[in-house]
Amino acid sequence: MRVIIQNKPEQVAKWTADYIVSKMQAHQQQSATPFVLGLPTGSTPMQTYAELIKLYRAGAASFANVITFNMDEYVGLPEEHPESYHSFMWRHFFSHVDVRPEHVNILNGNAPDLAKECASYEARMKQAGGVRLFLGGVGADGHIAFNEPFSSLASRTRVKTLTMDTIAANARFFDNDVTKVPRQALTVGVATVLDADEVIILATGHLKARAIRHIVEGGYNHAWTASALQTHPHSIVVCDALAAYELKVGTYRYFRHLEGFSNEEL
Repeated sequence: MRVIIQNKPEQVAKWTADYIVSKMQAHQQQSATPFVLGLPTGSTPMQTYAELIKLYRAGAASFANVITFNMDEYVGLPEEHPESYHSFMWRHFFSHVDVRPEHVNILNGNAPDLAKECASYEARMKQAGGVRLFLGGVGADGHIAFNEPFSSLASRTRVKTLTMDTIAANARFFDNDVTKVPRQALTVGVATVLDADEVIILATGHLKARAIRHIVEGGYNHAWTASALQTHPHSIVVCDALAAYELKVGTYRYFRHLEGFSNEEL
């Protein structure tokens, strides 16, 4: 596992956007096949999307030959609802870059057969050649996508019932009314994420500090599903100083040193 500790959230976003674009460009120099990118929703990645849009507008990035797969979607929420993840992605990212609509893949939480939709999603990822890079966030309880605590680390795309912690955290998007938050979601599984060639997890703010401590220093276990990144050969945690607050001093300095920070900056 590689841990990138930046001072501020905007530095987390810029580092991540630059890294994603560098990987897209390296792939496109070697192959005419589309670069397959996994994407999250939520507050944390919004700054990264803003940085990717800046790079596109500056002519430094193109998404015309990129296929995307989003991590999750609520069950039963209309696609046109402002808080559906379809709406979120088009509002905050897709509408601002040159991605082709037919290359965008988001789970259909209104499918008549949800199990069939999940199986189809897994098949589509394989047909696309597999995800090259999966970007994600992490919940305060250490969950990745909607793989809530105690989810199987061998899980695949499926229907998940959301915990009250997740419902309460997401209520801010639904007029702070927990009764308006859907109780279920479709989500890629932990094993689905780990199938990607690379995985990047973003974390900013002190509310994510406990999760980062468990992911980086804790054991590999299903109580903190993002801890599964410990087993991935190319996983990166990108966090700000507040999210790294609960790491041991030695751990913090170790990873900062690996990234070339001087003794004075450690």
